[in-house]
Amino acid sequence: MSHPHDPAERARLALKRPDLLREAAWINGAWVTGETLIEVTNPATGKVLGVVPALGEAETQDAVAAAAAAFPAWAARSARERSLILRRWYELVMAHRDDLARLMTAEQGKPLAEAQGEVAYAAGFIEWFGEEARRAYGEVIPGHLADKRIVVLKQPVGVVAAVTPWNFPAAMITRKVAPALAAGCTVVLKPSELTPFSALALAVLGEEAGLPAGVFNIVTGPPAPIGAVLTTDARVAKFTFTGSTPVGKMLAAACMGTVKRVSLELGGNAPFIVFDDADLDAAVEGAIASKFRNTGQTCVCANRLLVQSGIHDAFAARLVARVEALRVGDGLDGPTDQGPLINAAAVAKVEAHIADALAGGAAVMTGGARRGDQGTWFEPTVLCDVAPAALLNREETFGPVAGLVRFETEAEVLAMANDTRAGLASYVFTRDLDRAWRMGEGLQYGMVGLNTGLISTEVAPFGGIKESGLGREGSHFGLDEYLELKMMCLGLRPTQLQDS
Repeated sequence: MSHPHDPAERARLALKRPDLLREAAWINGAWVTGETLIEVTNPATGKVLGVVPALGEAETQDAVAAAAAAFPAWAARSARERSLILRRWYELVMAHRDDLARLMTAEQGKPLAEAQGEVAYAAGFIEWFGEEARRAYGEVIPGHLADKRIVVLKQPVGVVAAVTPWNFPAAMITRKVAPALAAGCTVVLKPSELTPFSALALAVLGEEAGLPAGVFNIVTGPPAPIGAVLTTDARVAKFTFTGSTPVGKMLAAACMGTVKRVSLELGGNAPFIVFDDADLDAAVEGAIASKFRNTGQTCVCANRLLVQSGIHDAFAARLVARVEALRVGDGLDGPTDQGPLINAAAVAKVEAHIADALAGGAAVMTGGARRGDQGTWFEPTVLCDVAPAALLNREETFGPVAGLVRFETEAEVLAMANDTRAGLASYVFTRDLDRAWRMGEGLQYGMVGLNTGLISTEVAPFGGIKESGLGREGSHFGLDEYLELKMMCLGLRPTQLQDS
């Protein structure tokens, strides 16, 4: 049957490989449809790009069963075999980078250049963990008795359930799936219902790379019935989630019924600290990169811009000039720096945060309002004199709003920065080496960017502390999240050396 979509919207995609856009879930090596459909819209136009099936508990159980059945054979393959398949997958993703980026921009809204960057970033996790597959080293521990030998093995945990968000619809998938597959696990993925097409395109290329049926499964649909299975089914050994802190807490609690391994990458409230001695140009460019990437919709976005008094006014003026130069528009229509927000709820949250800040004494330096009377467009915004207690400083805004807070001393700003239950990313700009070390060690965050606004890479551990999550993604630490330690204690029979 013909699925509903806007023909003009579909034509704008102009994919070299139209078969990368799949309107079906991927379970046990087959494309699965359903009677109930979820429309996927382009946030830049509000038009329907396509549909995916709204699957539920039964189909999710089928996917878990497929992953469980495929696990023994996949785990038994040599690390080199898994590595070569992942290498082919990486090469296919990079070969289809333009199509994948256009698909991502259409369903998520980010500028095309950012989407192309994300595809390369996503492919980087496949490449990295494909190589790390061959380095899951164990250990030999000196025995505690003369006739004992102790060996520690690393083995795949088993079936992995992954739930990923809409803001990075490819990279948040490969950051979980690639290490799981490299370790020898099999995966059931539930992508965001707002951005499922990037996930399904990855599955097309994964099959072409040689991933066997059941090793990588994708279930599309509403979160509640799918999540209920993934968190409670005893066949799932590991659950990994990227999303909001309240939802993460709820899912983790559900996982404890079967004591699953859990990884959580949750919300942030990143301070972006600029000291008087900072390189002004570097600090402004760092703020643009961190705050306005993906239209402010990242968990490591600079959420609070804390600027020392001596440099505050110069920084604010320079930042406003850069923000006013940002091009806002549809990524499929030409070069742009800012796309739309993901949906109307995101716009409403941005407006509420700005209104709260203004009520508390803040002032708008640029932007501050919707752009146009339709859609989810919002002007890149800079506010000054934001009160520390404002919502803008207490919650993730997830939008293109930079709120400036003035501070005087290092001790003051460190206390201000740490006054949150979030602990994901933080940023410091200073040319004082001693201060850089003091701040780097004193900030209660899993990641600290020193004189840079971009910190994400497949070679480094990504993750937070406090209520921002559990575990790490990326780097060799990310592979360990999908491996169990097994201790083997060998008792040796007493022997004597024989003379020849």
